[in-house]
Amino acid sequence: MTPEEILARHARALERRRPLESLWQACYDHVLPDAAQAPALFDATAADAVEQLAASLLAELTPPWSRWFGLSPARSSRDASARATGDRAVAEALEDAATTLQGHFDRSNFVVEMHQAFLDLVVAGTGLLLVEEAPLGEASAFRFTAVPIRHAVLEEGPDGRLSTVHRGARLTAAQLRARFPAAALPPDVERAAAADDPAQHPVLEAVWPERAGIRYAAVLADPSSPLLLAEGRFAENPCIAFRWLKAPGETYGRGPVMKALPDIRTANKVVELVLKNASIACTGIWQAEDDGVLNPDTVKLIPGAIIPKAPGSAGLTPLAAPGNFDVSQLVLDGLRARIRTALLADRLAPPDGARKTATEVLERGAQAARLLGATYGRLQSELLTPLVARCLAILRRRAEIPPILPDGREVALRYESPLARQQGRADAANTLLFLQAVNSIGGDAAAQLDAAAATRWLARTLGAPVEVLIPHTDGR
Repeated sequence: MTPEEILARHARALERRRPLESLWQACYDHVLPDAAQAPALFDATAADAVEQLAASLLAELTPPWSRWFGLSPARSSRDASARATGDRAVAEALEDAATTLQGHFDRSNFVVEMHQAFLDLVVAGTGLLLVEEAPLGEASAFRFTAVPIRHAVLEEGPDGRLSTVHRGARLTAAQLRARFPAAALPPDVERAAAADDPAQHPVLEAVWPERAGIRYAAVLADPSSPLLLAEGRFAENPCIAFRWLKAPGETYGRGPVMKALPDIRTANKVVELVLKNASIACTGIWQAEDDGVLNPDTVKLIPGAIIPKAPGSAGLTPLAAPGNFDVSQLVLDGLRARIRTALLADRLAPPDGARKTATEVLERGAQAARLLGATYGRLQSELLTPLVARCLAILRRRAEIPPILPDGREVALRYESPLARQQGRADAANTLLFLQAVNSIGGDAAAQLDAAAATRWLARTLGAPVEVLIPHTDGR
């Protein structure tokens, strides 16, 4: 595409996004307000719940310093005899590759940027994570950037994913020269770069899918004469956009803060009125006769103050309040409870109070899995799978791991996060119950069981490492 076509496509996508901008701004104003233009907030229930939910997503989906993914050979890719001789070697090689990938995650800024992207996901319903390859010599091969969703314009591709990303920025002429050294800048921009002019120029970067891969282009967005600064291709999309949920026909996602926004606004207003009523209750409302002695502008209602009054006048007398705002606490408690429920603060928080039994803990985890089931399925498809595939491709190009394609035909990608293991625990519990029932029957029923196969199935389901199993040679 030409620079003019890229700018026109961005303008059309930006126009489709405009109806959401006021809603996004309202959501951020009430839970993550801008420090420079912070509105008057009186209730912090939503802000606290948003931070808890983002931290819970990080701990449940991509826990820091813990393996939340695994690689295993796809059992459908080889026959039984080949599996008997090579499965263990392949599994160990894939385990080494997964360990290498996890080491690069641990040494990178992944945890910090992923948490920020989850904050965007919870508030605006859509998050955007930029995955770049770090220069050689750095501790990690990856460099992550959580791009604010308000700074990006997204388009949905034929596969239903947000694969086209436009990102705008403003750079000085010197920054343009440093960022795009091979670009033929206009003469006036070259002079500004030499003079270190602080004036900024609009730049638009875009990535979009094509048959041959992912195209990239950077354009100097001068409306009169746009200029192509750089272009290229990616094997995988470096921009990973993901959504909490989406309605049919919409492009951007909807987050839990959007759903709870009416209650958040009402709770904020109720607390404001409560504080105003408390101020009146503390200082009171007073009236005084205009006797020429009492000056209401200079009266100070402080302990020990002497307020003059004329002989025979009423002086300064309190004015009775019309009533109490007693119902406010009942309304506020209900609003706060609904806000915490909408933001899952009371569902994903760790159990408190008395000790919980193992069954209660498992049921609480199963409830969280049910609540986040649809959202987790979308995040697995739009975030976790592209993220692992992109990072594996970077390590593969660096020759740090063997050629691995987690396509499900030769190499299967497993999810081993706490949330992903909830279903595995339920399946394992059902299987153990079945095994106990069959063993209690005994005789021919017990003879139908394959203890070794059951052990291996439980190991795969519960995410046990392959090293704890004895190598098998019977093709199973």
